[in-house]
Amino acid sequence: MTRIEARGLPQKLSGVLRLLGHIPHDLIALISRISIGAVFWQSGQTKLDGWRVSDNAVYLFQTEYRLPFIDPWLAAHLAAFAEHLFPALLIMGFASRLSALALLGMTLVIEIFVYPDAWPTHGTWAVCFLVIIAGGPGRISIDHFIARHFARTA
Repeated sequence: MTRIEARGLPQKLSGVLRLLGHIPHDLIALISRISIGAVFWQSGQTKLDGWRVSDNAVYLFQTEYRLPFIDPWLAAHLAAFAEHLFPALLIMGFASRLSALALLGMTLVIEIFVYPDAWPTHGTWAVCFLVIIAGGPGRISIDHFIARHFARTA
């Protein structure tokens, strides 16, 4: 590389960084909502046998997950419910921050009590939730349309 080419490198890098800075939050939030919502929805699906919580799910809460302070049968049912409700709301963009907060709490429980060595995965999940909690769900959400409606009527 010649000296002239080397001098142009900082400007090129600066241009790339400037371009990356234009990625809209709306797109980042949408991808975060859909991807992390799918992770929890799929996990919820593994807990069901038709329209009921499977015996296998209850068994896992009794033997592998072993959460303190809560009955395994109740924990399995609450987890199955939460892993369907909150991801659905998150993907639709309705009550997004609340849903992300609830699933972040669930992630913390999983990290602390169930799989403490899985912190790289749980950290990745947490970042998706924090994007939504801190920055909102973006304009491609029901929350945005509700907020816009109330802003017009106020």
